[in-house]
Amino acid sequence: MNAVEPTVTASAGRSPGGQAALAELRGWHGELTAIRHALHANPELGFEEYFTAELVARQLARYGVDEIHRGIGRTGVVGVIRGRQTRSSRTIGLRADMDALPMHEDNDVPHRSRKAGTMHGCGHDGHVTMLLGAARYLSARRDFDGTVHLVFQPGEEGCAGAQAMIDDGLFERFPCDTIYAMHNWPALPAGTIAVRPGPIMAAADRVTITITGRGGHGAHPYLTVDPVLVAAHVITAVQSIVSRNVSPIDSAVVSLCAMQAGHPGAMSVIPREAKLVGTVRSFRPETQDLVERRLRALVESIATGFGAKAELLYERIYPATVNSHREALFGARVADELVGAEHVVRDLEPSMGAEDFSFMLRVRPGAYFRIGQGGADAGCQLHGAGYDFNDAILPLGAALFVRLAEQSMPLGTMA
Repeated sequence: MNAVEPTVTASAGRSPGGQAALAELRGWHGELTAIRHALHANPELGFEEYFTAELVARQLARYGVDEIHRGIGRTGVVGVIRGRQTRSSRTIGLRADMDALPMHEDNDVPHRSRKAGTMHGCGHDGHVTMLLGAARYLSARRDFDGTVHLVFQPGEEGCAGAQAMIDDGLFERFPCDTIYAMHNWPALPAGTIAVRPGPIMAAADRVTITITGRGGHGAHPYLTVDPVLVAAHVITAVQSIVSRNVSPIDSAVVSLCAMQAGHPGAMSVIPREAKLVGTVRSFRPETQDLVERRLRALVESIATGFGAKAELLYERIYPATVNSHREALFGARVADELVGAEHVVRDLEPSMGAEDFSFMLRVRPGAYFRIGQGGADAGCQLHGAGYDFNDAILPLGAALFVRLAEQSMPLGTMA
């Protein structure tokens, strides 16, 4: 899916600096597209991004960045670019995620995945390419007073790579006053940028419920404690947790998405054990606590009522992604100068999806953007087998990274 980026014409609010950066980056569109296609054809799962890290490091060296650090958070890469001036001591982090997904690709394009069962189905190949484009521009121009840290992060898809980088001393070794990231969004038209202060992505928790009964013959269920029956009651009961416990002006989701019990070939065997696996999504820690507490009480009491036992394993995988107020508003102003206020969404509806950039935003102020890429109406969906990043938006994403750095650390001013 490669839609044409809308033409950006001069209008009030669009700055000459932003338009100049965008124009120069558009001149590199062919090279950026080639990089993106190379990444797409060679996808790698979390903490296995060796080809990707090598490509990133090679390009950063080619662009003349000041320092290249590898192996941060196992397979992460950090590039350092110092501005024309560094008297202000200001710093900024710009982050792109690098990993792919364990899924099959259905696209029939020359750059389709060469690895069976692995695919860039979320656009991280595009995110890496946009940050590389920004690295080239920033290293060549250096029109800022301070230091830019380019953070190429591994393992976003369920591996908590952001936390791995933090644990490896990311912010001690590469101080960041603020940090920014972006993600492509098929539901928004190409050329649109969206952000909001406060929560933008939900916390993601994993739920595993193990129900233990007494197995036996399906013809004599009175001699058993049927865990399948208990599981069915649990599935039904947990649907009341949000509707009867969470305020309607708050948001939460409880989904039990998988059940394992018995064997399909054993029609008359009641198993001893049943297992349910699912997820909880929420925005507020208080709501997260409430759902866990109610889920635990329901599971244990239902099992006891049927003479079974149940164990709940509740794992908090990713916290909510919460944009700091000042940085979100600043980011919206930067987006204005690139695409015009009419193409900037300042009140984007939060998503119940999760994002491990949340770990970085817990320890540094910053903001997470959506950059429209279009295509949702044609079936281009994140994590879909037919997904492909829209190469037309590569220069715009790179320009957004560039201007976040230049505008947060302008020449001739002191922090």
